Amino acid sequence: MSATSRSAIPGAGRVVVKVGSSSISGDGAHRIDTIVEALAHARGAGTEVVLVSSGAIATALPLLDLGGRPNDLATQQAAAAVGQNVLMWRYQTSLDRFGLLAGQVLLTAGDLENATHRSNARRAMERLLGLGILPIVNENDTVATHEIRFGDNDRLAALVAQLIGADALVLLSDIECLYTLPPSEPGARPIVDVAWGDDLSQFEFGAGVVNGVGTGAATKASAAKLASTAGVGVLVTSADLVSSALAGDAVGTWFTPNPDPVTLATGPVGAVGAPVH
Repeated sequence: MSATSRSAIPGAGRVVVKVGSSSISGDGAHRIDTIVEALAHARGAGTEVVLVSSGAIATALPLLDLGGRPNDLATQQAAAAVGQNVLMWRYQTSLDRFGLLAGQVLLTAGDLENATHRSNARRAMERLLGLGILPIVNENDTVATHEIRFGDNDRLAALVAQLIGADALVLLSDIECLYTLPPSEPGARPIVDVAWGDDLSQFEFGAGVVNGVGTGAATKASAAKLASTAGVGVLVTSADLVSSALAGDAVGTWFTPNPDPVTLATGPVGAVGAPVH
């Protein structure tokens, strides 16, 4: 049953947790241990967990001597191939402390648009969970093109949460919660709760980078609305607060799920995630 409040997260049967690149790469790589410890604790308490993790390209950049993030698709794909390998190694090394095993799941937008591929992805993740394995999901950057991308892993996490029937989605980033304005601006106020049906157009989440890092609060808000429309409760908070988030503490911004869930469409690429009745 979907978590209807943040305090219900500890008792959820299944939770999807998403973490962004800037939270676990570069100087933030130490957070992998923090996140893994929180996930292991949740699993020990009986919650099935799926992790959606960005960071493949960002992880590879210090290793490839490219002089910065590549702009061409082929080099981005090559960097993703290298970084995904290292990222999974880091996760598995951390999971070893708890005797847990990770399973890599790489998806493209096309996989969730095609009924057969979508069913296969769901079945694979269900089996991984049944075997006691932690599925770690990322976009398959080595084959995805600009035209067939999810756009961001917040959106991917929202779609995965619906795909596997998650009770809650936790979107981790570099901000503790969403604000009415970019948090650096005067008058910015934290948003504690978003009731189902609330109009967010009055808020200025901003585009691109927030606090100098990440893909921005706007993508978090968009993904949270997407998942909550499908009946999944969503918490947006900082990666540093992952333990508190999974413990149901009063942190972050909570999106109350739709009491009358809407199935998300999986039609043409541009329409992935559109609500249909």
